[in-house]
Amino acid sequence: MPDAEQLLADALAAARGTDVRAAERALDRLVVGDGPAVDAVLLARLARGVGRLWPRGWQPVDLDRIAARRLAPRGAELLRGVLAAQRREQPGPVPQWFDDQLAELDAGWDGDAGWLDRRAGGDRITALRDAVDAVGLVEALPPVAVLRPPPGGPAATSRTATPATGSRMLDRVRALLAKAESTTFPAEAEALTGKAQELMARHSIDAALLDATAERPDQPSGVRLGTDAPYAAAKALLIQEVAAANRCESVWSDDLGFATVLGFPADLAAVELLHTSLLVQATAAMLRGRGERRAGRGRRTKGYDESFLNAFALRIGERLRAVTAAAGREAAAERGGDRLLPVLAARSDAVRERVDQLFPGVTRHRLQVRDAEGWTSGTSAADRASLEVGTPARRPVRRGR
Repeated sequence: MPDAEQLLADALAAARGTDVRAAERALDRLVVGDGPAVDAVLLARLARGVGRLWPRGWQPVDLDRIAARRLAPRGAELLRGVLAAQRREQPGPVPQWFDDQLAELDAGWDGDAGWLDRRAGGDRITALRDAVDAVGLVEALPPVAVLRPPPGGPAATSRTATPATGSRMLDRVRALLAKAESTTFPAEAEALTGKAQELMARHSIDAALLDATAERPDQPSGVRLGTDAPYAAAKALLIQEVAAANRCESVWSDDLGFATVLGFPADLAAVELLHTSLLVQATAAMLRGRGERRAGRGRRTKGYDESFLNAFALRIGERLRAVTAAAGREAAAERGGDRLLPVLAARSDAVRERVDQLFPGVTRHRLQVRDAEGWTSGTSAADRASLEVGTPARRPVRRGR
């Protein structure tokens, strides 16, 4: 009988191939191998693979997100435990944001001995298959943009943390957006969302002016937001529109299922809050629109939905940008444009420079409208408040990694 290392290598090679029977035979040999030795080899290889991802730009929440997309539920849960095991052995300093993400994922570890059997639920064959799939995923992931100093590396030299999640302003914004999501009146939802954007735009201006006088000013940082199927491209467009309204830039990595948003901390917090709320609002409006469609059109749901969400994103983006521009004009009148405008322009330049550094090979993806009724309904759903808006710009979604 080959040793556990060889058994795992054979199982991985077979799983990466196209011969299903060969993969099952290799898995069978792994099942009848020395259980404790196999478990130890699996854990060590997974922990090594996970540790190699951190300097390559991955973060715990990113890995958990893609595991949920590509692995069976038990495999994703297994990998979450490995994150905690790897953290226990992590050499060098570990930044607070890293531990915060592990806590958010509820990643815990209860000891190495018998770790796989404890997660098998009596089905060791399935547990081993999930573990082999997890190793294959971890070892095949490509490098992504490094958004934060990774564990074991040098500490950040500038302040890049996002604002405290419990700040009074963000609590007010969350309350407004919660009301917008729960109301059945589109005009009220629009007004509440607009007020939330206004609060965040003014907060962004205050933060920019304060930061301009700081000894160690903020630098652009980034967050990744998931774009799961269905209609991943439309979700990426919504992220891009919200980002643009908050002086951020967004690049979509469609193969990895996320968009990277780059900007300053206060603006990134705004994007995360607004995007989550608007996706809820857009989905609810889309479902209502389905019910209002003309008779005989129900079979073409996919084209309708995609066109609806694209139109919603573009019109909402225009509205949010109008609110931001109005807040900027008011602030310039109050505090002097000679002081404010150069600060905002410098921050925009810094964000664009960061995009160019991290995503030099960005391409652009144009939208395709497959259903005119869906497009019209999506535009109307985002425009029920009767505000004065022009024709939405056809902003292409930028792709990158």
